[in-house]
Formats: sequence, C-alpha cells, structure tokens
Amino acid sequence: MQYTIQQIAQSLGVEAEGQTDLTIQRAAEPKDAGPTDLAMAMAPKYAEDLNAGTARAAVLWEGADWRGFGLEAALFVKRPRMAMAGITAMLDRGQGVAEGIHPSAVIDPTAEIEDGVSIGPLSVIGARAKIGMGSVIGPHCVIGMDASIGQDAFLREMVSVGARSQIGDRFIAQPGARIGGDGFSFVTPEVSGVEIARKTLGDQGDAKAQSWLRIHSLGAVEIGDDVEVGANCTIDNGTVRNTVIGTGSKLDNLVHIGHNSQIGNDCLLCGQSGLSGSVVMGNNVVIGGQSGISDNVFIGDGVIAGGSSKILSNVPAGRVVMGYPAVKMETHTEIYKVQRRLPRLARDVAAIKKAVFK
Repeated sequence: MQYTIQQIAQSLGVEAEGQTDLTIQRAAEPKDAGPTDLAMAMAPKYAEDLNAGTARAAVLWEGADWRGFGLEAALFVKRPRMAMAGITAMLDRGQGVAEGIHPSAVIDPTAEIEDGVSIGPLSVIGARAKIGMGSVIGPHCVIGMDASIGQDAFLREMVSVGARSQIGDRFIAQPGARIGGDGFSFVTPEVSGVEIARKTLGDQGDAKAQSWLRIHSLGAVEIGDDVEVGANCTIDNGTVRNTVIGTGSKLDNLVHIGHNSQIGNDCLLCGQSGLSGSVVMGNNVVIGGQSGISDNVFIGDGVIAGGSSKILSNVPAGRVVMGYPAVKMETHTEIYKVQRRLPRLARDVAAIKKAVFK
C-alpha cells in the first residue's frame, strides 16, 4: 500500500509543495521516519526531531519552512488531528482477514449472509442471524440467534453479539467486546439493607441477610450506524426494553453500559467509564475515563464530564462537570483550591486557639 504526496494531499483537501510525486509507504514520527515514510511533524515541537530521521516528506503546519528542514516535499494542514484521521485511514494495513468464509466457521443453515461477507476461523453464526453486505467477522466471534448486523461491519477477534441484538451499518468492535450479556439485576424477597441505606442515606437498619434472586433480561441491545466499541467493552441487554446506543457514538476500551441505558447520538465514552442501569444520555455527551454514572440518572445534550467524575444526579444540557460527587467544573476547582489550603488553615486555627486559651 503506497501513495504519492499528491494523492494524499488530494484525499485530505490540503496544499502540497515540492516533489509531490514522492511515494509514501507508511507514517512515522519525525525521529523514526525513513526515506519512504511520511513524517508527522504537525507542530514546531515535533519538527525539531526531523533532523534525527531521514524523511524526505512531512506533514507540517501552515506556513512552515519545509525547505529549511531539508525536506523534498511537504503537506500543510490547518487541523492536525483531522489530518491524522485521513492519513491513518489511507495507510491502515488492516488485520489481514481473508476474504470468504473459513471452513472451520460454524454457520446455522437459517442464517442470512449477504454478498462480500468474510467470516474468520472458528466463528459461530447462530440461527436466523443476519450479516450485511461487505462485513468482516474475525476469528473466534459468536453471533447469536436472531441477531442482525448491518453492512460493512468489522468485528475483530473474539467479539460476541448476543441473541436478538440489532446493529446498524459500519459497526466496529475491537477484540473481546461483549454485546448483549444479561443485565446485573437481582432482588431480595424482602426489603434489603442496600435499599434502606439508599433511601435514607444512612444506616441499613434492621434488615436481615437474604439471598439474591435473578431478574432475567428479556430485552436486547440496539445499536445505530457508525458506532465503535473498544476492546473488552460490555453492553448489557435491557430488562424489558432494549439497551440503546445511538448513531455515531464511540466507546473506549473497558466501558460498561448497564441494562436499559439509552445513549444518544455522537457520544464519546472514554476508557473504564461505566453506566449503571436505566441511564438516559442525550446527544454529543463526552464522559471522561474512569467516570461512573448512577442508575436512573438523566444527562442532557452536550454534557462533558471530566475524568474520574462520579455522577449521582441529573445533569442539565451543556454543563461541564467533575468530581465526586460531580459538580460544575468551576465549583470543583474552587473546592480543590480550598482543600489544598486546609492544612495551613488547620495550623492557623490551632494557633488562634492557643492564643485565645492563653
């Protein structure tokens, strides 16, 4: 896989100068770049390493003196990370999944496999499952009965999609993603200590120890178009209604979505964040890594939660929150500043007490 500088420029819609017929085989950091590499030096601090490598061409910021760096060609970009999206898409060599259906795959005769689908070794496709045109099912994947996956999906190795899950077009699942496990729903015959403590925000009272009874998951998982889930993500089935992930949303590695939760369009959930059951999330929400959201909470459109936030109550649209419990970002910052001053304040109070007592 190789492209000329001119081809890359045309694909990105950016300007190129110099010897634009140079052929590029891969992208590289400036200090590691060789003669056939495209050095990714999109800011002055990265361009300082160009002399350590032997790149002939680089991606630079607008107005950069490419000749001064000893280059033979250059691309100029306004928005570096946007350029990265286009360049990495062009130069991605993929996972090498062979075309067609591997002989070791087990496919139920009632499954519907459209044209151009690739199915890797030891994968299992259940009864009446549907896989759309051009999709790639990697090795050791399991697609449950009555599940549906749209066109041009890409499931990496060891992905499982539970029975009755409904997934749109261009779905991407990284290794080990689990779609459609049962929800974590249990109940005790009588009111439990957990229920009392939650209601009173105090002691669990005289509740007795009891065994937990399972509440089965009758719902499934419903995922829109252009959704990506990271490695070892888990998305639970709904209890009665479906758990829903909206079109364009992206889930990082180790994200957990509890039963019945409803996630809007174009949301971004970063690594190790988790939603309890029945969370309702609007569109364009960003949840920082290691954040947690309590059950039955509503989060409005455009909310941003900083890393490690613990959201215990509803958040109105557009708000930026952080902390435990999560509060407005500016409020959290004020609290943090006060916390840092507490040791000094304690010393001052102790000194005042001492003076008063004397």
